[in-house]
Amino acid sequence: MVDKLPAPARIRVLPSWLLGRAAAHGRGLVRAALAGDGMPMLHHLVLIAVQEYGPVAQAELARTVAVDPKDMVTILNSLQADGLVTRTPDPRDRRKNAITTTDAGEQRLARQEPLVDAAMDELLAPLDPAERATFLALLTRVVAAGAPTVS
Repeated sequence: MVDKLPAPARIRVLPSWLLGRAAAHGRGLVRAALAGDGMPMLHHLVLIAVQEYGPVAQAELARTVAVDPKDMVTILNSLQADGLVTRTPDPRDRRKNAITTTDAGEQRLARQEPLVDAAMDELLAPLDPAERATFLALLTRVVAAGAPTVS
């Protein structure tokens, strides 16, 4: 077996590379935590967005969380089959569906919150509480300065 070479030294010091590696690690931790509860990470994202913005139009939800509308239909079908969301005609425009979390969806998110928190604790374990606060404040500034609002 051939050992994999590390990324070139010049790349390993770039903030974009470091952020990407940290993000990939964080997503992996969250993905594993949610898998233990039987939910794909993207389904969790959609369910959180419905909880926060619902009732919300299906198309608006897809735009908000940057999910292809076809994929959103599949995700919502799954969440609805699990009894976590409902789709009803939007009272403002009957051609659209309004998506809302159910009590079961709210309970599922409440059950998953400590799982995600534990994953984030693991991600940030090398930092003490003051460093975590500073790190999050700095990341928030970087994102606010130019990154997309959702991703």
